[in-house]
Amino acid sequence: GALGGLGLGLGLWRRRAAMAAGEEEEEEERLRRRFMAPPVSGLRELRRRRRELRSRMELLIMETQAEVCRALAAVDPGAAFAVDTWERKEGGGGISCVLQDGDVFEKAGVNVSVVFGQLSEEAARQMRSRGKTLKASADGKLPFCAMGVSSVIHPKNPHVPTMHFNYRYFEIEEADGTKQWWFGGGTDLTPTYLNEEDAVHFHKTLKEACDKHDPKLYPKYKKWCDDYFFIKHRGERRGIGGIFFDDLDSPSKEEVFQFVQSCAKAIVPCYIPIVKKHCHDAFTPEEKQWQQLRRGRYVEFNLVYDRGTKFGLLTPGSRIESILMSLPLTARWEYMHTPPESSREAEILEVLRNPKDWVH
Repeated sequence: GALGGLGLGLGLWRRRAAMAAGEEEEEEERLRRRFMAPPVSGLRELRRRRRELRSRMELLIMETQAEVCRALAAVDPGAAFAVDTWERKEGGGGISCVLQDGDVFEKAGVNVSVVFGQLSEEAARQMRSRGKTLKASADGKLPFCAMGVSSVIHPKNPHVPTMHFNYRYFEIEEADGTKQWWFGGGTDLTPTYLNEEDAVHFHKTLKEACDKHDPKLYPKYKKWCDDYFFIKHRGERRGIGGIFFDDLDSPSKEEVFQFVQSCAKAIVPCYIPIVKKHCHDAFTPEEKQWQQLRRGRYVEFNLVYDRGTKFGLLTPGSRIESILMSLPLTARWEYMHTPPESSREAEILEVLRNPKDWVH
């Protein structure tokens, strides 16, 4: 009787195991459909380590990529994202989703990368210059893991602003085995022409995401954004800002992750309504030309000052096409161009030189 009971128990266990395996496959299929491509670390590995923050962050960046790509594709249905997966021989890889020459977007890219390996000497130097104390092992090795989602969206219509966001996580293992970790990121808007209502909507949506965690965060990260996206040689900001933070490692890993998650969830609601509102606005060849000149400034900032671009270019085996995805399809540099006083072009320049508080 006891053996018969054991047989029954085993049968039940097998059925349960088979059901569990079936559910697992179903869940994998569901995740696969939810993302733009299979995750770099693989779904099995992510599930095995699902309680670890690294895995949760990778799932978050994958979800953010898919959510943003779907929202953009819905606004520009004639265009399709090219989905490009790549591997880095030093470790890791990424997924680049790029839409080019659509009706609404001239170029929209949403990239995910998950890379690991040894930190290059230049990258370590760049980090130390920002006050990081990194204790390398005797052979100078510093194992690292970096992952993030980043996007730049350049619309065709000069009345639809360019938008950029990036959320990332970094982990470095020092010689004694201790791990340093931090998060960074932000979302910012670069209009060709100023629309106060849009500026308020954009900032208000980001402020609400920050306020859920601490009302002190938005003013702090708004100022940080204005200071970071500053084109020193022009004396103007790249756009009308948003939020930006880096090296964020307190109050706790979980709290920072929850905050980053709220910021990622605010991307679609802060931007897509603005795109829908203006993508059919009429515009003149002169307005298009002004957009091209502003794009030139965008390129100047990204190539001269942007830390993410610099880090990418300094990382061996990094994918140049993905790093330079942020550059517009077209831009323009005119010699000594100055807009007429009290024109709409002069109005945006005024705000770029003297940032405003859009929400209180």
